[in-house]
Amino acid sequence: MAPIDGVDNEIKSSALDLIGNTPIVALDRLYTGPGRILAKCEFMNPGASIKCRSSLCMIKKALDSGELKPGAPVVEVTSGNQGCGLAVVCAVLGHPLTLTMSKGNSAQRAIHMEALGAKCVTVPQVEGTYGNVTLADVKAVEEVGLKIIEETGAYYVNQFNNDANAISHYETTGPEIWRQTGQRVDAFVATVGTAGTFTGTARYLKEKNPEIKTFVVEPSGSEPIKGDAITKPLHLLQGSGYGCVPNLFKFEYLDEPISVTDEEAVEYMKLIGSKEGLYVGYTSGANVAAAVKILKSGKLPKDAWVVTLLNDTGLKYTPVPEELIK
Repeated sequence: MAPIDGVDNEIKSSALDLIGNTPIVALDRLYTGPGRILAKCEFMNPGASIKCRSSLCMIKKALDSGELKPGAPVVEVTSGNQGCGLAVVCAVLGHPLTLTMSKGNSAQRAIHMEALGAKCVTVPQVEGTYGNVTLADVKAVEEVGLKIIEETGAYYVNQFNNDANAISHYETTGPEIWRQTGQRVDAFVATVGTAGTFTGTARYLKEKNPEIKTFVVEPSGSEPIKGDAITKPLHLLQGSGYGCVPNLFKFEYLDEPISVTDEEAVEYMKLIGSKEGLYVGYTSGANVAAAVKILKSGKLPKDAWVVTLLNDTGLKYTPVPEELIK
């Protein structure tokens, strides 16, 4: 079809063109200062989370290297968001996708993945409870995924050990934040799952300005980056805080870890909704709770701009009863 002047440049060719370039919103109603919290709206990606970025980068680099052949099957172990991102990418590029996920992760994620054409194999929990997934649960999911790969010869994305995971954020998230803030960033705050988001973004921002302070958010009682013993492996921050230091994590890009309780994550998740009109998940609440703590601590100048991430939509979660939040 012939291009139409002034129109074709407004039309995206596929869902892949909807990934990234998410807006930043000032949370000035939730936090009135001193200082300012700026949140990048990653729930606006087509898979409804930040994981769309790494999904696209990991698949593209595998295709470019020849490790993944066009149309070949793909397998990944996921807590949900990476699976949804991969489902978007594989649907557009024509790769059959199988995902293994713990039954402790919210059922909404499996529904989302399968609606995009992926097959989701849910694995019984080893020690966690619904909404609380531990490292042992993840290992069980990984075992099932590796068996599928052995039987089918499918390409294994391997997000926890795939350098393209962190590269995606070095190439997109970091530069976008730098541009959107007019190069004014005093601190960057992020939860850690695979550590791809933190490592890639912090690396970029530190290269631009070594004075930028970087903070990782860990669930209270599950703080291996801080160096503490794990006393609370069960927590609400699905997709993060697995009780180990991820292989992609780089301490040279970290200034300080900060802990957030389940209660604080829930409180700020609700405030983001009621004050800012944005329905997001638990890790987003934890990110904002941590940003508020940092600004109130006096660790930064009073007029500091703290950038964080709204990782995914609240529609990916089953609400947890208040009596189970301890």
